[in-house]
Amino acid sequence: MASRNSKVVPEAKAALNQMKLETANELGLSNYEGMDKGNLTARQNGYVGGYMTKKLVEMAENQMSGKK
Repeated sequence: MASRNSKVVPEAKAALNQMKLETANELGLSNYEGMDKGNLTARQNGYVGGYMTKKLVEMAENQMSGKK
């Protein structure tokens, strides 16, 4: 089993980073890439990861059901 922080598909790293930036932008955290994440609240950082997870689950459900 892979360690918790390792990517199962390393080739997806760029797409995940892009998704993280798009999600942060949607949440009103512009310039997320250059920002010091240590100055953000745990809630702000958690929202980014939480919304990414929600989107990924929706994508998987759509793919499994045959929708796009």
